[in-house]
Amino acid sequence: MATAEEAKMEGEVVMVSMGSYGGKVKLLSVGEESAAEETMLLWGIQQPTFSKPNAFVSQSSLQLSLDACGQSISILQSPSSLSTPGVTGAVMWDSGIVLAKFLEHSVDSRMLLLKGKNIVELGSGCGLVGCVASLLGGQVILTDLPDRLRLLKKNVEANLRYGNVQGSATVRELVWGDDPDRDLIEPHPDYVLGSDVIYSEEAVTDLVATLLELCGSKTTIFLAGELRNDAILEYFLEVAMKNFIIGRVDQTQWHPEYCSSRVVLYILVKK
Repeated sequence: MATAEEAKMEGEVVMVSMGSYGGKVKLLSVGEESAAEETMLLWGIQQPTFSKPNAFVSQSSLQLSLDACGQSISILQSPSSLSTPGVTGAVMWDSGIVLAKFLEHSVDSRMLLLKGKNIVELGSGCGLVGCVASLLGGQVILTDLPDRLRLLKKNVEANLRYGNVQGSATVRELVWGDDPDRDLIEPHPDYVLGSDVIYSEEAVTDLVATLLELCGSKTTIFLAGELRNDAILEYFLEVAMKNFIIGRVDQTQWHPEYCSSRVVLYILVKK
């Protein structure tokens, strides 16, 4: 949890420890204009519109391969599903690659311990992040909408069927805004993960409501997002700041080979 004792000033930037992550992150200020200031800063510094989208993925391919945790992970995609309005989870996005490799890098550098921890992933999509978390020792529940589970189950079964898996992975239906099953919140998970889950203003309220239901006082949330719409990100930050302390992880702490100016990574903990 972020505390005043752990905070240190670097100019006007407050760097803090948050949750179970061992590194220091930039604490987002709380105020009427803080969400707007954060989005303006991101777009000003990172200039995402000038960078190539999907630098780490090919959304036209039926399969994506990635080396992680000492093995080659193969992720099946459904490019044709992108033509369906509102369906983005049938293909990989850079934010998922970034988050998966960030988890691996953080465990390797001893900034994060996932072994034996209870983890829930929201909007799992193709399942890469949850698979990597399981390979790193987490007891992972990967969740998504009912019509997304078939592809998700295929990828989990294909990549976690060998004996070198340290953790476990199960696939479950979870609709944001609905009451989660009791075993998802009793006990509360140690970690909640999400990549490319901030994609529409309509989904923000239900996403934050689900985060509030899932998380206890010791839960650490990692959210990686695509910088494609500043208004949607600003709205999410405004809503989330009412109940969560939010910190931004600097790219110097990401996996050095998987950084992108089109992606942002936040840590959230309950107030």
